[in-house]
Parts: sequence; structure tokens; C-alpha cells
Amino acid sequence: MTVLDRVPVDRVAAEARNVHVGRLLLTLLVGVFFAVGWVAGKASLGVAWSLAAVKVGWAEARAAKGQPRAGAS
Repeated sequence: MTVLDRVPVDRVAAEARNVHVGRLLLTLLVGVFFAVGWVAGKASLGVAWSLAAVKVGWAEARAAKGQPRAGAS
């Protein structure tokens, strides 16, 4: 008995006939847009965090020089 004799070819062929190509392509296209949106969301979060870190660092550096912090009365 070979490996190919153990493969259920009839069941695989039946499942292959049930695949809807249009729906598969649409799912793949939506997946690409989802991935792009996810990456953009993570990138924007990273940019916002970096800008906040720069703002805090800038304020700490000014305070170390004896200058008043921005927004402090």
C-alpha cells in the first residue's frame, strides 16, 4: 500500500468542487485590508507614544536647566 492509496481522493475532490472562487478571492481581499488597517493602527499608536515621550523629555530637560515647564503657571 502506497501513501497515495491512503489519501481520500474522492472526499478531497468533493470538497474542491464546493469551493466558491469568488468568495475565496473576496475573503483574501478583505484580509489584506484588515492587515493594512491593523498595521496602520499599531503604527499610529507608536507615533503617538513617541510624540508623548518627546514632550515629556523636553519638559524634563527644560526643568533641569531651571526654566519653567511649559504650561506651568
